[in-house]
Amino acid sequence: MSNQTKIACLQTRPRPDFASALVEATRLADAAIADGAELLVLPEYCGGLRTRGVAFAPPSKSEEEHLVLQGLRDFARRRRVWIVIGSLAITAPGDRIYNRGFVIDDTGTIRSRYDKIHLFDIDLSEGVSYRESTLVTAGSEAVLVETPFGTLGHTICYDLRFPGLYRSLAQAGADILLVPAAFTKKTGQAHWHVLNRTRAIENGAFVVAPCAIGPVEGGGESYGHSLIIDPWGDVLADGGDEPGVITQTINIDLVAQTRQRIPSLVSTHTYPVRTEMMRGAA
Repeated sequence: MSNQTKIACLQTRPRPDFASALVEATRLADAAIADGAELLVLPEYCGGLRTRGVAFAPPSKSEEEHLVLQGLRDFARRRRVWIVIGSLAITAPGDRIYNRGFVIDDTGTIRSRYDKIHLFDIDLSEGVSYRESTLVTAGSEAVLVETPFGTLGHTICYDLRFPGLYRSLAQAGADILLVPAAFTKKTGQAHWHVLNRTRAIENGAFVVAPCAIGPVEGGGESYGHSLIIDPWGDVLADGGDEPGVITQTINIDLVAQTRQRIPSLVSTHTYPVRTEMMRGAA
């Protein structure tokens, strides 16, 4: 395993169909490879995203029939590059879908799959709600995958708000925590940077968080600002608010060094909790 790796986040726009999504992904992938990137990481729903009312309505197919999955597998094999597909909508039983991420190696082989565990069911304000669970079947297992660049831990978007998942991945050996997202602009402005930096700091891991940018057909807007963050919590690269590519060379040895300096991952201590009830004044 090489200690030095050049990673790229591809900051794509939410596209309404497979064809335009694949064109944009491969165009940015070509640019990243031209800049020397060895590991390319795409956002959540990078194979297409639409909304219909409060529900997500991304175009979906089975893995075997999914144009974007097959196109990116072909691209990885042809260009000899590893690709993290942040997530695609894959058909599930009962007219539902999985929000599924993939790691593809440089032969086009699928090395891992992860189905998003925590679904985006929120009420941002009066009249602004999202219900991912209307269509999506949640996953139930955390997933790690060993690569030439280190051990990657899968997560997707709203998972970011559940620190226990990241602690489990880190304690199981994750060097790089993947956070592909289509974070909403409103929540992104408030929380995106601080949550990603926190996940890096508390786990002593690199965080690679590509986020889609721009309006979503049917309503909504993604925040952008794809991030590459080191285990100390420093932002090494920020994608800003335009489509494009950010790259950064990282040294995976920094993970072990940081965890040795601040060995918080070794603690499995739990704390008893006492609840004080309201009582009348003495």
